[in-house]
Amino acid sequence: MNRCQRIINHPLYRDCMDRIEGAEAERIFCLHGLPHLLDTARIGYIFILERGLKIDKELFYAAALLHDSGRYNPILQDHAEASAINAELIMPDCGFSEEETETVSRAIRSHCDGSASDEFGRVLYEADKKSRMCFDCRAAAECYWRDEIRNNRIEV
Repeated sequence: MNRCQRIINHPLYRDCMDRIEGAEAERIFCLHGLPHLLDTARIGYIFILERGLKIDKELFYAAALLHDSGRYNPILQDHAEASAINAELIMPDCGFSEEETETVSRAIRSHCDGSASDEFGRVLYEADKKSRMCFDCRAAAECYWRDEIRNNRIEV
């Protein structure tokens, strides 16, 4: 997991995470900090194992760590696009190949709308949604998420 640790220590990633933390300090809705990113990684990897998918653990963790990194980009409103661009800037510095970086950035671009055409992207989308505890959220009544994408129950 050396490369994922390098992502967490990367100056651009640190800056993004600091901006997210500052912007969400008073937020009542779901947060987008490291706990959410790691929940997404762990849930996704459970899906990968349960389904017998041939997806590299470290690569999936990289995608999960980066998927919301563009959340408070001062230029781009589309956080999926901003996060994909962050992945393209950060991953090569952390030892990921061009092909790995493309796989992750493609998955990140589709993580909000579920439009992924491959298993990797579909697992990221699903894990991102399942990481939310909508069934126990105090802000559920004010949430803009459509009911069909909310995680309204515990699945075993």
